[in-house]
Amino acid sequence: MTAPVRACTICGKPQAQRFKPFCSARCADVDLNRWLKGGYVIAGRADEAEDGPSGEGEDKG
Repeated sequence: MTAPVRACTICGKPQAQRFKPFCSARCADVDLNRWLKGGYVIAGRADEAEDGPSGEGEDKG
């Protein structure tokens, strides 16, 4: 018994072994472009500061 063929995560066509989990290089490139343009976002905590812990870089003198 063979495993069921899964769908491409971009267009829904059957996945190609060479481009898994996509069906083609085009769909892989579409996914990469979405990551690079910020289309996919991994949420962080709302209170996280991007510059590091609070108090860092303040003038102590």
